[in-house]
Amino acid sequence: MTNGIYTLANDVVYDQLVALLNSIEANAGREIPVCVIPYDRRLDKVRAEITSRKNVTLFENESAIAYWENFVTQAWKTHPRTQRVWREWGVTGTYRLAMHRKLCGLNGPFDKFIYFDADTLLMGSLDYVYQKLDNYDWVANDFQYRSNLKYIFDGSPELLRKVFTQEQLSYQIFCAGWFAAKKQIFTETMLADLLEKLKSGEADVMALGGPDQSLFNYMVLRSGVSYYNFAYHDVDQVTGNHWSSKFDVVDNILYDQGRQLTYLHYMSIGSSQFTRLCAGEDVDIPYRDVFLYYRYLLSPESRPKTFNLPSPLTRLQRSTSSFLSHKAKRFMHKYRTFKEKISK
Repeated sequence: MTNGIYTLANDVVYDQLVALLNSIEANAGREIPVCVIPYDRRLDKVRAEITSRKNVTLFENESAIAYWENFVTQAWKTHPRTQRVWREWGVTGTYRLAMHRKLCGLNGPFDKFIYFDADTLLMGSLDYVYQKLDNYDWVANDFQYRSNLKYIFDGSPELLRKVFTQEQLSYQIFCAGWFAAKKQIFTETMLADLLEKLKSGEADVMALGGPDQSLFNYMVLRSGVSYYNFAYHDVDQVTGNHWSSKFDVVDNILYDQGRQLTYLHYMSIGSSQFTRLCAGEDVDIPYRDVFLYYRYLLSPESRPKTFNLPSPLTRLQRSTSSFLSHKAKRFMHKYRTFKEKISK
């Protein structure tokens, strides 16, 4: 039986990918194979990086990618609000469709796997996670269940109570940026049944802002696959993992009140900030030295020696670009709303 790690990446998150791969090599405690699922075809730097690492491969099963993108598209087509809302956002098709490619791990080479978003650093051994997969199909380790439910499911209270149990809504919610699962836990029959349930009206429970996270939670909770969350069941032993928490740093390993983290997640920090930091710009990123340590672990000579603030002109250009982009989105939203009104 093969255990492994998946991540999702392209050249846009290259610096984060390198840091993640280096942290796995340094902190996993043993060699674990890693497979990079392509976010899109921007992969020149990613491919070059993979060729330099004997335990890292690129997921190139195009039929599996097409299969899951088709499933996801069909799933979101059942949602009554998607097309209107995403159209208002300027989105055509399925919002963040490529993020759903994480599901390809269910058809990949690993019998048991752990998925890491590219903006993650491994801090310690994963053996206990793989061991938990001996008894459960899907394993999480985060406190998403303590957050506002609307980020996962935003249907009416009546519909939520109809679709899920109170127990599921209370503690079985998880973050889609890090999870563990077993290969092929969803059969063709199960997936067809999920699509039928979505078409029957259950799709309206799903929130539109983070579609992969919402759909994954729906699939796990509604299918009945066995589920375990360390952050709920072992709350006295687990640590935080989000960058906003206060952790102690010892030899580039993070600790939460003396307990070693399993991973650090830089969720919601834009990839451009890491790119600019690695280009020598003075960007304020939490645990910056820790990130830089892992990013340049195998090439310390390439680590920026100094960090400089961007020029006033660059700051003005970025501010102007952001302002114009915001204005353009508002204009297009008003235009589409006007078109819909006059077409009725």
